[in-house]
Amino acid sequence: MPIVKCPRCGKETEFTGNEFRPFCSERCKLIDFGAWADEEFALPAETEELSAEDMDALLAATEERS
Repeated sequence: MPIVKCPRCGKETEFTGNEFRPFCSERCKLIDFGAWADEEFALPAETEELSAEDMDALLAATEERS
């Protein structure tokens, strides 16, 4: 069976049959979930300003659906 390191604590654990995978335990899984909920982690994103033309196109598309 493959052995992996828990991404939270680094403990080695079996991947197959582990209900908390890739974590070693429910505790590590919940700690990681809490960190995401507290916004300690974030995915990189590119932000763009919408032009007036883009806004007009979005509004027109929305009105067509109504």
